[in-house]
Amino acid sequence: MTTARRGKATARAALTALTATALLATTGCAGADRPAGGAALLDASRLKLDATTPAATAPLKKANWLLEDEPDSLDLDTGGSSAGRVVLTNVCERLYQLQPDMTTKPFLARKATTSADGKKLTLTIRDGVTFHDGSELTADDVLWSLKRHAADGMEQSDEFGNVASMKKTGPDEVTVRFTRPDAVFAKALAGDAGIVWNRRQIEKSGKEYGTPGQPDACSGPYELGSWKSGDSLTIRAYDGYWGKKPLTREVVFRWAADSAFVNALRTGAADGAYAESPNTAAALLSDKDLKQYYGPSTASLVLIPTDRGGLADPRIRRALSLAIDRKGIAESGFGGLVQPWATPVGAGAWGYEKDAFSAAQKELAAYAPTSPTDADIERAKKLVKAADPGTDPVVIGTDATQGRAVIANATRAALQSIGVRAEIKTVPSSQFEEFYSDSAARSDIDVLVGDWYISKADPMGFYKNGKSDSPNNWAGFKDAAYDRKVTEALGTLDDTERSALAVYVQREFVKSAVWIGLAQVPTILVLDDKLTGPTASQAYLYYPWAAGLGAKKDPS
Repeated sequence: MTTARRGKATARAALTALTATALLATTGCAGADRPAGGAALLDASRLKLDATTPAATAPLKKANWLLEDEPDSLDLDTGGSSAGRVVLTNVCERLYQLQPDMTTKPFLARKATTSADGKKLTLTIRDGVTFHDGSELTADDVLWSLKRHAADGMEQSDEFGNVASMKKTGPDEVTVRFTRPDAVFAKALAGDAGIVWNRRQIEKSGKEYGTPGQPDACSGPYELGSWKSGDSLTIRAYDGYWGKKPLTREVVFRWAADSAFVNALRTGAADGAYAESPNTAAALLSDKDLKQYYGPSTASLVLIPTDRGGLADPRIRRALSLAIDRKGIAESGFGGLVQPWATPVGAGAWGYEKDAFSAAQKELAAYAPTSPTDADIERAKKLVKAADPGTDPVVIGTDATQGRAVIANATRAALQSIGVRAEIKTVPSSQFEEFYSDSAARSDIDVLVGDWYISKADPMGFYKNGKSDSPNNWAGFKDAAYDRKVTEALGTLDDTERSALAVYVQREFVKSAVWIGLAQVPTILVLDDKLTGPTASQAYLYYPWAAGLGAKKDPS
């Protein structure tokens, strides 16, 4: 795979449940009770975003946790989804660790040293760490794991595009050399590119690794207990863990969607969940036995144009960005739990120079207004007239889930308001994911109603999607200056200098509407009011959130 790619840390993420049944304002929650208050209950722009929850003070024997899907695999090199990541972040550890505040620090690498020219990263491996089979974690395991991540066809292989060599250079040392400085590589090592595997266990399991019935190959605070396909998945505290021992001894994961998800939390059948669907969280706001926490996230709702029809012309894309009602989508489609947003990257990506990124975001209203004014519509109409969109309708790709339906209808209305014909193509949800991964599946749509997140707290982890050679640049955007600035930013180690470059490429990306940002989506944690401790930010996908889970006070 090439530099920017779907899934995980670098680009698109499978937040398919995010918009699965999100229409709240007028229709309620797919069979679940609508919370008191009817329409938009919250203003996402005013939500208090917490990196974590108050520390727990008492242990817990067992917690029942809810996922919106069953994991498809527990081998994050060959596959894996958000659901699998929620489980594995407690089981598998990485060379760096993404913190709840979305910063990163060396972890299984107890020390990391970058050379003065930025072309060499030396990792000193932590001693005293054991895998769950009791064997010691070594530099050999680290090197083998990095090479597995980098292998062709693996999910993380694009993270290693600037790597010239990886070698064991001491008993506890691995050195990575680069063809050019790479400002985001260390951050990738806090994602799935930094997992350290137990080579012996993976080779023993072979192609079955990551499937039900197979043990894990990791070193985290929890080990995989059992996985009963279609029923439940259990993790248990690992007694030989090298770090701080978990407060909760056992976590049992089950999965449900829509009203079943809501009812499991409401009845106490589940103690907590990270709610990917904002409407499920909204349906639980009135429940006094549950507490909700909102945290920083990089997730966003987006429109992704293709080069098939009218939206291949940047003037039509810019016109659509001017005309679409972001505020209306947030309020009517997501109960106010998402915030109208100009870029395809949530503010959780601002892991450095936050003031600079915040100021730059405000300046983008000229290209992506929260609610279009009459002047915006007139500007859009002039762009359309100059482009001459022809008579063929713009085809909007979506599935039948309610959140995406809201966005699709808003997109059609916006296009029609500026003189562009549009129609909606709806496919089954099971087929929708093919739009992301298969260009043939996109051959008859002009724009996709999508969602995305990145794991890196750095906007440059996203904006490489606009490079001319990116597989995620579906619109065929080509700008040599943009490409040069992205390459320069990715090789700039100084945060202040890189942020200035990032602000430039962000403006050009939004101005050209390579993708059209609609809203940013916070992390939503729903938790039994007697419990506390997990991270509340998007770091829950990469940080051992269950290790801090416990009771507010000793139940005895």
